[in-house]
Amino acid sequence: MGHKVQALAIAAGLTVIASLPVKGWSQANGGDYFTVQQARGAPTVSLGGTVIPYKEVTLAAQVPGRVKYLAGIEGDSFEKGTLLVALDDSELVAKRNSALAQLATAEAQFRSAGVKYDRELWSPQSESSPGGMGIPNLFDQMFTQPMESFSGGRQRGVERRADLYSSGIQIHQARNAIMSAHSQIEAIDAKIRDAKSLAPFDGVIMTKFIEEGDTMQPGQPLLVFADVEYLQVMVDVPARLRPGLNEGMMLQAQLDVGDQVVPVRVAQIFPMADAQRHTVKVKFDLPQGVSAPGMYSKVQVPDFTAPARNYPVIPSSAIRYNGSLPGVYVEGTDGQPELRLIRVGENLDGGYTSVLSGLSEGERVLRNPGSRVSSGWAAPARN
Repeated sequence: MGHKVQALAIAAGLTVIASLPVKGWSQANGGDYFTVQQARGAPTVSLGGTVIPYKEVTLAAQVPGRVKYLAGIEGDSFEKGTLLVALDDSELVAKRNSALAQLATAEAQFRSAGVKYDRELWSPQSESSPGGMGIPNLFDQMFTQPMESFSGGRQRGVERRADLYSSGIQIHQARNAIMSAHSQIEAIDAKIRDAKSLAPFDGVIMTKFIEEGDTMQPGQPLLVFADVEYLQVMVDVPARLRPGLNEGMMLQAQLDVGDQVVPVRVAQIFPMADAQRHTVKVKFDLPQGVSAPGMYSKVQVPDFTAPARNYPVIPSSAIRYNGSLPGVYVEGTDGQPELRLIRVGENLDGGYTSVLSGLSEGERVLRNPGSRVSSGWAAPARN
């Protein structure tokens, strides 16, 4: 015989009573009943955030030049150390060759200065005999030079020290020239390295700002590179909710695509609040492979500043959807199931869901309605 079922729908703050008939119901169509329990806890606030990569860098030009190589486009993945962008370094290579030539010249001057110093040390010019015929040279060594030293007209020791000092200065100058050439080469090598942008970690190109042939200046962005294997949700949490969060705390988030509910973990709480918006940035770790960068997500954040409230809890398997409206089969006064529309809250551990309205503690709901029960109708049995 026919049976009337009352359904409670909440829409725009109004309570609407509808009647849905259930035909041919039998206990075999469903399962056992679950007594609605009351749970007590702090209310939660749903805060929207954006899915962001765990690591993201913007590569910028460090030297001026023309883009001669670009590894790929948005979405292409690369391993750490792969060449992503290369600027033309012909001018830098020419400067490096010039610096190498200066280094070779400085090294030659250093060797020449060393030879002169050794010669002055072991065969000083101040004591060597001047060239000439044999008799004048012998006369100069035997009479002229001794008389100059005796009369004080010439101090050969002082002259030798001066010559050695001068030769030593030439060695130091040549050594400094070598160091200067090495420094120039190192500076040019650093610029040549800056002309190439390598992948800092395994990741993908998120955004590129260049094409091959573009002329770049220092500071201009080249591309955005990110690690999308691990994702996070960035949320601006009101300052009043900040005391209820701790790093490592597990919460729940609802993704924008498919309204999928996933667990999230508090990864980082920024130490300073926004002075104008009075919010604190908080990052939540997402499970792998559930979303993509740039997606929208809502995180359920506990609000310990609001008074705790009681709310009914039922198994998630008891919920059936009549179109887009969630409902459960409640045991009526005559022992027959009645379809009642409810307003669901958040998913809880252990396969349970909180109910914001539509149920009361002590009522009995069908734990797992059979496949033959749908949208208030029990499908007739086939012969």
